[in-house]
Amino acid sequence: MAADLRGGAADGTVTRVAPPLDAPLLRACRRQPRARVPVWFMRQAGRSLPEYRALRGEGSILDAIRVPDLAAEITLQPVRRYGVDAAILYSDIVTPVAAIGFGVDVAPGVGPVVDRPFACRADLQRLRPLDPDTDTPYVVETVRTVAGELGATPLIGFAGAPFTVASYLVEGRPSRTYARTKALMYGDPGLWAALLDRLADIAVASLRSQVGAGASVVQLFDSWAGALDPADYERFVLPASAKVFAGVADLGVPRIHFGVSTGELLGLMHRAGADVVGVDWRVHLDDARRRLGPDVALQGNLDPAVVLAPWEVVADRVRAVLARNAGHPGHVFNLGHGVLPETDPAVLGRIVELVHAEGRADGEVAA
Repeated sequence: MAADLRGGAADGTVTRVAPPLDAPLLRACRRQPRARVPVWFMRQAGRSLPEYRALRGEGSILDAIRVPDLAAEITLQPVRRYGVDAAILYSDIVTPVAAIGFGVDVAPGVGPVVDRPFACRADLQRLRPLDPDTDTPYVVETVRTVAGELGATPLIGFAGAPFTVASYLVEGRPSRTYARTKALMYGDPGLWAALLDRLADIAVASLRSQVGAGASVVQLFDSWAGALDPADYERFVLPASAKVFAGVADLGVPRIHFGVSTGELLGLMHRAGADVVGVDWRVHLDDARRRLGPDVALQGNLDPAVVLAPWEVVADRVRAVLARNAGHPGHVFNLGHGVLPETDPAVLGRIVELVHAEGRADGEVAA
């Protein structure tokens, strides 16, 4: 399972090595037949890895993200350990808004917290445009370093979708009800649209900088979009998400759209401009494909909690996901959400081996 990792030159410079177009992940995103199903895990860079905990230290994740050598090493750790088919940048969805001075931090054990939550039109002035070269040069440097070392393995860059980032800015911390967010959305649709439009511009600038530095896939995390019904999503969220996908369309990289509890939103998430739609464990892959049609790849969708069960159970559930995909070439195996902190890394390694050994991606789709 050794990954293809290439270091920089003796003087410390790093030359980008673009992954080949036939890399399994890239072929899957384009629904092209290949020898195996690719696999990677959301939140694979950290959380459950002992080498991550030894390296990371205490404090906010934003502190670690601002150190390119550290962030690059954390990004690469799971590729070396698991042999996954992609690395995902070690960063956070609030990194850009924190960098422009909105007053966001990530509290250990809590998540994003905001000093002064977004509440009125005047707060729009706190969301100035993102200049990646000035505001997040450490992210650009991390991407260049990682892309130069990965060789044939693609690097996934990412951004927070406008709705999910807005929910943190308005609530001030993680929420179960999104009451303040919905109150603003329903009560002042004009201000809500202006907020999401600014966040869309920030996401586009961040994603373009990551692709320019070497990322070959992008993922838009709309983790909390499942809090909305389809009509509200279509009216209040879809336009801003579509702006993000349109803003990177010319770059020619696959675009993944992910959310949690979004079974009723899958078609709308695809309509926003995604090439690949993430499916959580609440919807079977074959059901998702019937809802979406043949012209979209799917990512998912093993329940992260299943990984904590005995291996025989894990293996059966992995095989069930593969069976429901039925050899369709447009499948990227993943969890339905992120790796849980208590996950045994050895089990993730066995999942990668099993998917690579038994996952069909030959295009001979069962009827």
